[in-house]
Amino acid sequence: MSVSGTSNHPLDRPIWSALTTRQQALAEGSARALRYPTAISPFADLVDMSPESFAALGAMMSGSEIAVLFTPDAVTAPPEFKILIAETGEQMIGTPAESSVRGVEPIMLGVADVPDMIALTELTRPGPFSARTRELGVFLGIRIDGQLVAMAGERMKAANYTEMTAICVHPSHRGRGYGQVLLAAISRQILARGETPFLHVFSNNASAIALYQRQGMEIRRRLHVTVLQKQT
Repeated sequence: MSVSGTSNHPLDRPIWSALTTRQQALAEGSARALRYPTAISPFADLVDMSPESFAALGAMMSGSEIAVLFTPDAVTAPPEFKILIAETGEQMIGTPAESSVRGVEPIMLGVADVPDMIALTELTRPGPFSARTRELGVFLGIRIDGQLVAMAGERMKAANYTEMTAICVHPSHRGRGYGQVLLAAISRQILARGETPFLHVFSNNASAIALYQRQGMEIRRRLHVTVLQKQT
């Protein structure tokens, strides 16, 4: 199925690519609009920007549900939708440099860790995260004196690419290298499977972009991040 746009690179439409390749078992929707289960992620995409595709997306949405789109071009939504956020993000790709902190070892996070994972993401706001987001892939964390102070994990899996996500550190534990340790550890897992790591960061987050570049990642392209909700 072709997607609108001049390029067919899977990362130009990462959500659509993920839901039609390695994560298609999670996909809800039809040939015109696909989304993850809302309990896992609010991400969705359309096969094209036609009224029919928007109608198919709207038919899946109820109440105050949102749909988050990552697209190569700006989204112009029909009147039945309101745009809550229209920003741009940088898509970065590459292998983060190895990093370690003496006495600190990342641990695998599981179901029992979900309350702490949600508390940390609510505090640091790295992006959408809910009780079932961890089902998208491996999540690693760092605990200090029992407290979850940093984590990172996997989200979209588009063709042979795996997104690193939820990279966050508790404010009282920043500046100690924990984020870099987790980024390196997650990328090792991705590379071991023969996949290529990538991530997304808002264009206005200059400090994070600079950090990722110092770690050895490069900006691949800019994407439009649009959050839609149905008009009530």
